[in-house]
Amino acid sequence: MPIDDQPKVSAFFASSVHDMKNSLGMLSGLLEKVLARHSESDFSDYHDLTAMLYETRRLNSDLMHLLTLYKLDLQRYPFQSQSVQLAEFLDDLQAQNDRLLVARGIELSCRLADASLEWHFDEDLVLGVINHAVNNASNYTQGRILVSVDVVDGMLEIRVEDDGGGYPPFMLTGEAGPSGVDFTRGSTGLGLFFATTVLALHKNKGRSGCLQLENGGHLGGGVFIVKIP
Repeated sequence: MPIDDQPKVSAFFASSVHDMKNSLGMLSGLLEKVLARHSESDFSDYHDLTAMLYETRRLNSDLMHLLTLYKLDLQRYPFQSQSVQLAEFLDDLQAQNDRLLVARGIELSCRLADASLEWHFDEDLVLGVINHAVNNASNYTQGRILVSVDVVDGMLEIRVEDDGGGYPPFMLTGEAGPSGVDFTRGSTGLGLFFATTVLALHKNKGRSGCLQLENGGHLGGGVFIVKIP
């Protein structure tokens, strides 16, 4: 077989990432079932299982981001901007994170300025961005996470806030972007790269989506702000 006809390494990469993502998804589901049957008082390894669930969800999210970025790079991702009911969006977000946050003793509150609010965006991609932000906040919060949605200056704003120590100064430089690898914190910057890539795809009337990081907000910690035109 000519060398040009041989499967490319990138195809094996994408297929392997997809399989690993599915396996981690199944493992997360099993861990959630075990946690649902027990409580901290009747199961001595409860905290170990919650730590395992957090790590499997984090890895699954990272693999999903890698696979999506791969497809976007090859222009094979079916980007779909459509009308989304924000009340339903927040319900989905809460349902997907409820088990882990309850197990870790973290309260997730959602606020929607207008219960009838609709906006056009790719729901799967944006939900992936917000899920990552909530999962990240759960690792730094002291016990509270707030997700709020409103329209500000003609753009949809989804804010993920926590009551932790906030973002380090080097990350607070206006619009957020890829921050590179930080070996001391164990961060590759994948989450920020995924978020900025996804949001830049959302364009309307000469404006593009963007990400902003702040400290303070309603809870005094980190504030992860998604803006969609």
